Amino acid sequence: MTVIDISPSVMQFLLAFIVVAPLLGALAALLPAPPGLKGKNPDQAVLRHGVTVTGAVLVAAIVLATGFDHDHPATMQATTDISWIPALDVRIHLGIDGISLPLLVLTALLTFLCALYSYFKLPAGPSPKAFVALVLVLESGTLATFAVLDLLLFFLAFEMVLIPMYFLIARWGGDQRQAAAWKFILYTLLGSVVMLLGLLLIGLKSGTFDMVALATDNGRGLTTSVQVIAVLAIGLGLAVKTPMWPLHSWLPDAHTAAPTVGSVLLAGVLLKMGTYGFVRILLPVAPDGMRTFAPYLAAFAVVGIVYGSLACLALARTGAKGDLKRLIAYSSVGHMGFVLLGIATMTPTGVNGALFANIAHGLITGLLFFLVGAVKDRYGTADLDTLAGATGAALYGRAPRLGALLAFAAIASLGLPGLAGFWGEMLTLFGAYSPAEGLSRPAFRTFMAIGAFGTLLTAAYMLIVVRRVCMGEHAPHSRLSPDDRAQQPPTGPQPPTSPQPPTGPEPFGTAGPEPSGTAGPRTATTPQLADIHPYEAAAWTPLAALTIVAGLWPAVLLGLTDPAVQQLLAGGKS
Repeated sequence: MTVIDISPSVMQFLLAFIVVAPLLGALAALLPAPPGLKGKNPDQAVLRHGVTVTGAVLVAAIVLATGFDHDHPATMQATTDISWIPALDVRIHLGIDGISLPLLVLTALLTFLCALYSYFKLPAGPSPKAFVALVLVLESGTLATFAVLDLLLFFLAFEMVLIPMYFLIARWGGDQRQAAAWKFILYTLLGSVVMLLGLLLIGLKSGTFDMVALATDNGRGLTTSVQVIAVLAIGLGLAVKTPMWPLHSWLPDAHTAAPTVGSVLLAGVLLKMGTYGFVRILLPVAPDGMRTFAPYLAAFAVVGIVYGSLACLALARTGAKGDLKRLIAYSSVGHMGFVLLGIATMTPTGVNGALFANIAHGLITGLLFFLVGAVKDRYGTADLDTLAGATGAALYGRAPRLGALLAFAAIASLGLPGLAGFWGEMLTLFGAYSPAEGLSRPAFRTFMAIGAFGTLLTAAYMLIVVRRVCMGEHAPHSRLSPDDRAQQPPTGPQPPTSPQPPTGPEPFGTAGPEPSGTAGPRTATTPQLADIHPYEAAAWTPLAALTIVAGLWPAVLLGLTDPAVQQLLAGGKS
């Protein structure tokens, strides 16, 4: 069944357009704008160009999804297969199925929302031309990763995103951006070198780099020792990008230093490339090697779940001077631990849960980073102690819509039933309860129990964040009389002497903080913060709406992924 009947040739064109258009758009962004398109300001023209290109890619992705045959989601569709390097049998092979289609649409959506947000709130840094070009190159590489079906093309697309993200952090980031950018690229490049060796080993030993042929063969052309070596090498590279504990230490620094849109793309899109590689390559191509390492992968996954949650609890406590962006970054380590646990079960239930959790994490954590960026713009800081404050008004009192949306995103992140975060975690734990044949059931049930405990820790730190940021905190001197309170030393940033009216959207290209104040009980002299601006509502509403839709109607996503996962795990057999 298709929503719109589209011919195969048009589907091929749409997929090729989705992959290539951002790259062409990046080249066009660096060229001088035609006289009729310059507008009043060349910077405005290039930012509008970014919105236009990413919007066109999103429309193409939606049309591709509507033309997708939902009755046969396990079949590769919109395929293009052209010989590129005949000597190595490397081909330009593109295609999508029920596993890659949701990730393709998610990438197109998040990139468009980031371009739209940047049109009104460009982070401080060098030329807007370079910013738009880098975002478009990043989008092209990510989309290609989810669309290519050749191992060497997968590696090239996988690496294509590193340089743009490095510069987005190093040139448009905040404090410590240079160190964070270097740490990001060194970790990921080191993992990629090892991954390339594993991909070459599979291609040379099997005689092909075609991922569809390798998945159909299901490892029968590779000895167990070759599979074990390949899984170890490729898995290390993918684990760095995921990121898996203990290879995660680049992530908190990168998120803390990155601009808002950089954090959204890093969490919502780039982390998915690593877990997608586990599902698309390692599970079907090297099943014996995966079975050998699955218990270790599951063990690292549950350690990451608990470690990430404990790190968040430590950052959330009063007096820890924890950064809210850093806390959300550590929460990603825990959430991606659930994805890895689902993959390690090697069962349809667990892998479907992992894929669902991937999409849910992209929606929810993308929304969280947008919101934290907005809070930081208004307060001038993401320090939790300052945001909680001792005097003034909490976020509910100063910007009620912003506070309500932040609370919604936090509750979705902790896995409340009825929202997208719930289904992925639940299916992952169900998969761990009954892992694939040949895996230790007692061990995986132990992992399931530890993962379930991690969900409680997640709820704990998310609720603490909501209480502190949205409701504020009371200092002991707040119970003193007004005369005594006036003699107390001021704490936190001080509010202006007179109330400030809510401000409208900033002109494009501005990035300074909004008027800051303290959080806590609202008083008559406490200034209001600007609540949600129209451009922010436009960028955030789709993510909030899809979080609700995916939570209430999970069959939409599971109906796509389940047949494809069943066939993938069966070695290409329906």
